[in-house]
Amino acid sequence: MEFTVNGTPVRAEVDLRTSLLDLLRDHLGLTGSKKGCNQGACGACTVLVDGERINACLALAVQYQGRDITTVEGLSGPEGLHRLQQAFVEHDGFQCGYCTPGQLCSAVGMMGEVRRGMPSVVTADLAAPVAVLSSEELRERMSGNLCRCGAYNGIVEAIAETFESGADRQPAAWKEAA
Repeated sequence: MEFTVNGTPVRAEVDLRTSLLDLLRDHLGLTGSKKGCNQGACGACTVLVDGERINACLALAVQYQGRDITTVEGLSGPEGLHRLQQAFVEHDGFQCGYCTPGQLCSAVGMMGEVRRGMPSVVTADLAAPVAVLSSEELRERMSGNLCRCGAYNGIVEAIAETFESGADRQPAAWKEAA
């Protein structure tokens, strides 16, 4: 199977039953994405596929051949941390760090969804071309990522600050979905 992972072409020979998460962690050594519940309920395994967030524990690697996959390791670049990663540090948005990689990837994917005008279950104006990212909207959109430490306020502040500044539009390793 061939993929582009964090901007680098990779080839892996794995069993067709291998999950995308196990491919990334066990075969490619990218251990940033965590195996939490292994049932898609906690979001610790969230990665981006062509800029869209998915739970890698529920995905078979074979389904994503030829696609661009971004893990938390791919968010930063040669210039340093992604602006969202820096905001998590500044707002104390992570504590144990177990959920942080999934939170970061989910937030980056969520920001693209908002910019494309995709509504959530709490979006008031479904006809608006761009959704407004209120605190309620942000919390709903991030509800698939659980933090056992309760750092939610810092996470929300970090995402809101980064989204409002427009500094979330990087890195080169992933492409925002059209």
